Amino acid sequence: MSNQSVQTVGNPGDKLKVVLAVVATIAGVVGFFILKGQNKPALVAAGALVAGLAFAVLLLWTSTSGREFLGFAKEAVRETKKVVWPTRKEATQITGIVFAFVLMMAIFLWGTDKILEFVLYDVILGWKQ
Repeated sequence: MSNQSVQTVGNPGDKLKVVLAVVATIAGVVGFFILKGQNKPALVAAGALVAGLAFAVLLLWTSTSGREFLGFAKEAVRETKKVVWPTRKEATQITGIVFAFVLMMAIFLWGTDKILEFVLYDVILGWKQ
């Protein structure tokens, strides 16, 4: 069990900034789809999305919890760059092994089902199918 305390936004101003950032993000996304539906140029629709997201990031940057979240996001990106991805050959081999295992399990479960069906219906209950 983890005994870590949960940190919440304490300052009412910070809470308002976070709420406004969420509203700005939603407004940017909604604006994008409205402009896209009105057959406006793609650049205008994308501009609305980017403007909403940029405004949200600026609002978050001014709040304590927002700065902590953005720091966490940067650290997460830095950690994903440390991941060692498999080569194409390794990925193909692993995928083949997974498919073979799934096929073997399917055959095993089908066989188990048929054996139980035979034992229960034919041997114990005496029903012929």
